Amino acid sequence: MSSTAKKSSRKSAKAKAAPQMTVVETNPATQPSDLTNAALVARRDAAVPRGVASAAPIYAKYAENAELWDVEGNRYIDFVGGIGVLNTGHRHPKVVEAAKAQEDHYTHTSFQVVPYGPYVELAEKLNTLAPGDAPKKTLLVTTGAEAVENAVKIARAATGRPGVIAFTGSYHGRTLLTLGMTGKITPYKKDVGPFPSDVFRAPFPSQRDGITVQDAITGLKNLFLTDAQPERIAAIIIEPVLGEGGYTPVPFEMMRELRQICDQHGILLIADEVQAGFGRTGTWFAIEHSGVVPDLITVAKSMAGGYPLAGVIGRADVMDAMAPGGLGGTYGGNPVACAAALAAIEVIENEGLLARSTAMGETLKARFAEIGARAAPYRFWDIRGLGAMVAVEFVTDFDSGKPDADFTKRVIAHALQRGLLLLSCGMHGNAVRVMVPLTASDAILDEGLAIFEAAVAAAVAEEQH
Repeated sequence: MSSTAKKSSRKSAKAKAAPQMTVVETNPATQPSDLTNAALVARRDAAVPRGVASAAPIYAKYAENAELWDVEGNRYIDFVGGIGVLNTGHRHPKVVEAAKAQEDHYTHTSFQVVPYGPYVELAEKLNTLAPGDAPKKTLLVTTGAEAVENAVKIARAATGRPGVIAFTGSYHGRTLLTLGMTGKITPYKKDVGPFPSDVFRAPFPSQRDGITVQDAITGLKNLFLTDAQPERIAAIIIEPVLGEGGYTPVPFEMMRELRQICDQHGILLIADEVQAGFGRTGTWFAIEHSGVVPDLITVAKSMAGGYPLAGVIGRADVMDAMAPGGLGGTYGGNPVACAAALAAIEVIENEGLLARSTAMGETLKARFAEIGARAAPYRFWDIRGLGAMVAVEFVTDFDSGKPDADFTKRVIAHALQRGLLLLSCGMHGNAVRVMVPLTASDAILDEGLAIFEAAVAAAVAEEQH
């Protein structure tokens, strides 16, 4: 690879200082390798469809906690966490140990054929973690999109209604039904329609666009008058914190209004917690901040500490609406992933990661404010989020408030060159989101933020020249 990260290649000594991780005598990242990033990029271009995009032209060789090394031995601090999957960090020893122990017994039977204890145990645990006093049941599947599709299917069966309402800026997956609910065209929905019917879009409150909570609720009620007969709506689905849409929390007032509207019309409320769940916002589920109890919750990502697993948690009477055989999937609730999830949940509990998320979020917001004032005055339009689910939005200037996606791309590129992995989000692609593992040490967090400030300063300097 050319200059990416070579300027600041930092080797194995830092990895050994990471807390709560295994200490390795010989870091695999430092061992000789015939692979190069450039060679793998060329092979990928020949073998993988261009529609599968990768944010960074580097290839992973080794990772531990909040650090990652590529095949050339370059070290990176990971503020992306596999897109919010690694709240417990790369290869947490408890998670890896649990997965390996399960592999010694069996790796797959299909729960629909020969069931197994880890699925039941995880369902029991999730039922106790989910908010609300009503009895609950859990379905386990493989991906977040699959969880969302099943939540809609369950809601339709429970209500006998076809319609679903989602919100502007939402992201619910890449399958056709979930794309119909996703509220962003490029790149997800571009050129792949038509999408399923009986999916409707309501406005999301946006300070940038001048849409208040009351405006959003009025828009939803107008939707009931124009296109979405409430008696035909099975569910309203919402991310308590927009993920791809910009890490914007739903105002608590909005969430309470939605609960009231759903109760009034017999509509089920689905909280899509795929990205926000399992401690990212300082609570098990982001909707807990509002005090609202949803009927169904979709989960995935950080639930299993890096293993592919997803699910739907919901009121028992609603979850039982489907007839036997109507739910499931060959790989749904894989036993190795279930074992990993049980361990990841235990790590979140035992290592105080909910409180760590809250403290980390406060640090991130304070440091971002300082960095903006020092390195890029009048460019940090907004610093927002719940817990450690934080984003910074960039604009050309405060007077116009014009979203600056180009500046955002430059910041991310300069960060990568200096050894920090970042990812953008937002309707205009002008926000940087932070998904650093909650297990990251203060030293790693500080190092990452220092690189971020240097990247911002470099992007400003590049712009001026």
